[in-house]
Amino acid sequence: TAAAVTGTGDSVLNICMNAKHHKEKPGPEGELYGQCYLWKDNACCTANTSMEAHQDQSYLYNFNWDHCGAMPEKCKRHFIQDTCLYECSPNLGPWIDEADTSWRKERILDVPLCREDCDQWWEDCQDAVTCKVNWHKGWNWTTGTNQCPQGAMCQKFKFVFPTPAALCEQIWSGSYRYTSHHRGSGRCIQMWFDSAQENPNIAVAKYYA
Repeated sequence: TAAAVTGTGDSVLNICMNAKHHKEKPGPEGELYGQCYLWKDNACCTANTSMEAHQDQSYLYNFNWDHCGAMPEKCKRHFIQDTCLYECSPNLGPWIDEADTSWRKERILDVPLCREDCDQWWEDCQDAVTCKVNWHKGWNWTTGTNQCPQGAMCQKFKFVFPTPAALCEQIWSGSYRYTSHHRGSGRCIQMWFDSAQENPNIAVAKYYA
């Protein structure tokens, strides 16, 4: 586990991964934009990053959600939320892993996602269209943004990802793990939570650390 490498459980709590846009240390951000607002009290992302997380083809990764035609808004909000969690959360320490890519030294692996978050993501995206199972690699980047590789067929999510678990676990090459745990159980990471309450993922990270 990550904890074994770093020596103690505590050192994986409240940290930012070493990746493309993350701050060195988490801290409060006055104004986080839109859906990233949930993390404003203690964030690994800057206000700029939070704003870019909401743009189609933002400068964060030049990634185009609409590679097979326009992604429905109700689906896109889950990808925005997924980006906010990844960029802003200081509670992913127990699942930080080494990455060997040019653009980041660390990534997340097997983050236990709450069942509802995954089910809802799949539900809202089943009629969205894509041409790839793993969005981390294999795109055609010749235009500067991701396009479907030659011969890849655009299909509805429900055919590309037949179950919520397939979507959550495969789309970012194992960054998330589908769990049967429910929101509020203290055993799974929530992509969505109530900003009026304490961030529930603090306790989850402690549990796994």
